[in-house]
Amino acid sequence: MIYEIALLPVRKEYIVQFRRAFSEVAPLLSRAKGYGGHMLAQGIETPELFNLIVRWQSLEDHTPDFEASEDHQVFMMDLEEYFSEEPTVYHIEETAFTTGEHDDHNSTFDMAMLGLRRLRALNSYPLNMQARWH
Repeated sequence: MIYEIALLPVRKEYIVQFRRAFSEVAPLLSRAKGYGGHMLAQGIETPELFNLIVRWQSLEDHTPDFEASEDHQVFMMDLEEYFSEEPTVYHIEETAFTTGEHDDHNSTFDMAMLGLRRLRALNSYPLNMQARWH
């Protein structure tokens, strides 16, 4: 597993529109071969800088496979008007997080994705079923 980290500089006046556009094109990313989840996080100190973190089975699944696809072309075309400059993209290997006291063999990203899957599953149950889980 690897992570793609894309630093997306968005023009301040288009942050809301960018978020909306991203939610519309995210399914293109989600259906890519080797896709393992993603997170779009807005900067705290610099709210116009978004971090897109995508988990891929392999580097090849991202580049060249996804980057050469028509889905990637549409994905970028629908977002590029909001960028203040060219995004920066790099890749890192997956590794376990450590807390200093003991090693955590479940990455934060994995745990966040598991929680999201559970929440989605819970929200797909009828209302009376949801009450049993609370």
